[in-house]
Formats: sequence, C-alpha cells, structure tokens
Amino acid sequence: MRRIVAGPGRVAAGNCCEDRGMDTSSRDWADTAIWWHVYPLGFVGAQTTPGDPGARPVEHTLGRLTAWLDDLVALGCNGLLLGPVFASESHGYDTVDHRRVDPRLGDDADLDALVAACRERGVRVLLDGVFNHVGRGHPWWRAAVEAGPGSPEAARFRSGDGERVVDGVPVVPFEGHDALVTLDHANPEVVSEVADVMAHWLDRGIDGWRLDAAYAVDPEFWRATVGPLRERFPAAWFVGEMIHGDYVAYVEESGLDSVTEYELWAAVRGAISSLNLFELSWTLGRHDGFAERFLPQTFLGNHDVTRLASALDPRHVGHAVAILFFVAGAPSVYAGDERGLTGVKEERFGGDDAVRQEFPADPGEWPPSDIYRTHQEAIAFRRRNPWLARATIEVQDLTNTSAVLVASGPAGERAELALNLGDDVARGASGEIAPHAWRLRGPQEV
Repeated sequence: MRRIVAGPGRVAAGNCCEDRGMDTSSRDWADTAIWWHVYPLGFVGAQTTPGDPGARPVEHTLGRLTAWLDDLVALGCNGLLLGPVFASESHGYDTVDHRRVDPRLGDDADLDALVAACRERGVRVLLDGVFNHVGRGHPWWRAAVEAGPGSPEAARFRSGDGERVVDGVPVVPFEGHDALVTLDHANPEVVSEVADVMAHWLDRGIDGWRLDAAYAVDPEFWRATVGPLRERFPAAWFVGEMIHGDYVAYVEESGLDSVTEYELWAAVRGAISSLNLFELSWTLGRHDGFAERFLPQTFLGNHDVTRLASALDPRHVGHAVAILFFVAGAPSVYAGDERGLTGVKEERFGGDDAVRQEFPADPGEWPPSDIYRTHQEAIAFRRRNPWLARATIEVQDLTNTSAVLVASGPAGERAELALNLGDDVARGASGEIAPHAWRLRGPQEV
C-alpha cells in the first residue's frame, strides 16, 4: 500500500466540541462526529455462552475501555459508539433488562465512569438500543409464558405472519431465531417502555442511540418514541440500522436523524476487491442523493461483517479508508480495523466471534502500524475539511482501476482524492498517481 497526503500537516486530534460545555441545543455536532465503534463484550473478553445474567457475578470490566480513550482521540475520533451494554443472555442482542448494565461488563457506576471519562476528553457516546426483540429471559416474555396466549402480556409480542409457537406462545422470532422474540411495536406499552428506556440513559448523559435492526421495525414506531424525546433532548442523535430498503423514505417517515449506509459499505469493498471502480462511481451518485436529505452513518466494518483487512488486498485497504473519510456522512471505524486486525465472519453459531476480538488492557501492546497511521492521515484530512460531511462527489478520469473523486462543499470548497488500484501509473487531468497509491489534496491544492 502506498499513500500520498498533500496539504498542511496533520492537525491535533482534539475535540469536536469543547467538552465540559458540549452544545446541548442542536444536533449539528453530528457533522463533525467520527466514531470509534466497539463491541464491548468481545472487547473485554467476556464469555458469550448462554447463561442467566442474574446468576453472573459483576465483573467491572467496562473500565478497560477507559484505557483506550486516549488512543481513540489520538486516532482522530471524537465519538464512542458502543455495542450492547445491557444485561443479556449471551451475545448482547438478546436483552433481558434495558435498565441494567450487563454484569459481565459491570454496573451503573462503571458505565457512568466511562461516560464521564469520555466527557473529559470531549468524546460523544452512543448506546446500542436493541428494541426490535428481546431475549426469552426478559420479564415481559416470562410473564407472557405464564399468562398464556391471548393475554395482555402476550400482546406485547408480535404474532401473525412468520409466527411459530415458542414456550407455548405464538410469536414471530427475529429472523428465525427462537432465542429472540419480537416485540409488537403497535402496542402502546411497547412504545412507552422503549421511550422511557431511551430517556433514562439520555438523562444519564449519553448523546444518542444506535437503533439495532431498525429495518425490521415500522418507521412510525420510531416517530412515536423518538419524536416526543426531541423537546427534552434536542441534541440527541438517533441512527437506525438499515441494510436494504429506501433509506431516504425510512428517515423521513421515522423521524430518525440517520441510518447505516450498507450500500456504500458494499460498494467500496466490492469495487476495490473486484477492481471495478465503475461500481463505486455509480454508488457515489446514489450516496450524494442520500446525503442531500440526511447525514448517512458510513463505515467500512462493524461487528457483523468480515474484518476490513481480511476482505481486501492489503495494498488497497488505505484506498478504502481514504474514500470513507472523503465522502459525505458521519463515519465510524470499527475498533481494531485501524490496527489491521483480521477475522472472517461465518454463517454459523458463533460465526461472529472471529470479528469480535478481545483487546489488551494496555493499548501499548498493539503499537501503531502503517494502517493505523493511514487512518490517522485520512481522519486528519477530514478534520481539516469538516465541510466534507455534506460534500457532493464528481468522479473524473474513471477506469476500472483508477479514478479521481472531486468533492464540492456548500460554500464552494473543493478537494480531490485520486485512486489507483492498478499495477501501472495512472494519468489524468489531475496528474499522475503511482501504482497502488492514493492521494488527497485539500482546497489549497485543487
């Protein structure tokens, strides 16, 4: 991998907001948010085999994340996007108590301490809300099983198309998994409970929510839950997990601020791995359309997909990173991708474990490498040019293996990213770019 970064020297990885008085009046801060996405249970090495959270001792491991916050800031990030932290039976997405920290991670005091440590560094915090379904150990499900079919307790859960009998109660399991029972989002009790849970943790100091499996929930549900919270928490940011579907329509109907843009994720990986930048060019046209209507949450990796370093030719990982921080959106780095961690997701029980690795207690055990510095350079370029969050992209000098992306900002700003995946020098109107190299140029150079 070869990279060339033009322009002024790297800025310090400071705070997007002057902490200790972070703006609480609007959500404009999201335009400068750069997230470090962590799967906490994996990060601390917790056992994820099924078990009763009530029988587990409190382990106070969440504090291990605090040791990595300075590394987060040094990387250039200013947001911590946490995966599930609430009491669950196994992997965190089978929640049994949304108001209790998972004992494998600690307790309320541990989470409060982590949020406070983030505040000291001007780092925003998002929590992962699993509100489409719950685990079968959840008190609501136990009450439904006790009361039986047709009861008000059972009415909190979805039945109908795709239902099957679980523990004697007809219910729609989430994506066929009997361990995950789907809530009925038309039930007023569910609306009230989810809104109360979100408000509870917003009151405790978090900045917003990643809403898991939003794609499986009617958008009207989010409007009913998030909408009333806006007056109390005007600066809170809500992003829904979307894979397929009409992103713009979902945002507008749900009232959410953003959704995860899997289209861009797939196009960046696909175009680079297949040496077909026409695929990327086509998707960037759609991406501009999304970014015109909302701020997409963009990413190259997460807890559900094969690690970036395992998906791409090592010579081209930097190209993907440069694209992520050049195009519009609120980008996130999946923790460990910046260290070059590898791991292949498999479609089997436990198939996610390989991409949810444990981290050492001391970041010094994983010293920065070339890929870490690549992330720093691309993030620093983004930090110097925050207008890129709302930029539009024109693709020039396009071939299968080379292209120049020209970004235009709302005030007439311009920047350029040249990409060459090929074995030969690429030549175009913007000059030459060496084989397997990428080059960023800021407004002063374009």
